[in-house]
Amino acid sequence: MAGHSHAKNIMHRKGKSDAVRSKVFSKLAREITVAAKMGMPDPAFNSRLRLAVANARAQSMPKDNIDRAIKKAMGSEGENYDEIRYEGYGPGGVAIIVEALTDNRNRTASNVRSYFSKNGGAMGETNSVGFMFDKVGEITYPASAGSADQIMEAAIEAGADDVESDEDGHYIYTSFEAMVEVAAALEKSLGEAESVKAVWKPQNNTPIDAEKGATLMKLIATLEEDDDVQNVYSNFEMSDEDMAKLAD
Repeated sequence: MAGHSHAKNIMHRKGKSDAVRSKVFSKLAREITVAAKMGMPDPAFNSRLRLAVANARAQSMPKDNIDRAIKKAMGSEGENYDEIRYEGYGPGGVAIIVEALTDNRNRTASNVRSYFSKNGGAMGETNSVGFMFDKVGEITYPASAGSADQIMEAAIEAGADDVESDEDGHYIYTSFEAMVEVAAALEKSLGEAESVKAVWKPQNNTPIDAEKGATLMKLIATLEEDDDVQNVYSNFEMSDEDMAKLAD
């Protein structure tokens, strides 16, 4: 099992303002609605919905909001969202994957393309960078859940593939297929996770300096601010020195 990678988007783990929290709730609600529409509207019989609800609770999303998102899927007034993946390159040749849930493909594609072009990047074709990533399960625990050794031991026992730990928390990786099973095993030994989700994990990282890193962070932030964008993944790597420059 590997150690922590500096490619983590540490810059995006700052405290959430009310405006940011509202946007997070909106994205979580959209995922809940889509999950509920794709299967049973009962989390007990819909694994994707169960994960979406658990992740919403981990972000302190009110129960009323969760229930409203599920009911929206059951009613005829709810929008129909398409799941779309965009790929491209950011400053310094960093590979980027963008996942979106949209009710207007043309709007979202146009917006994402403009974000790339205005921030030193370029949107590519599907699979232009996807081959550089693996789709895996990521199970997140806070740093308070235990020491790196304790989490590693629990992860191995649960059948996980990899663990990365830092001062912010522990990130346990599994195959996409084993994600739910491993999460259930970890819950018995470590308690409920902060989040359980499928992510695109880079196979290798692309080193960049602070100057390109600043532009990259602006690109990622702009993408994440779009209402249609659910997740952004990249394979950048920066030295501690350059990361500190960005944090100043």
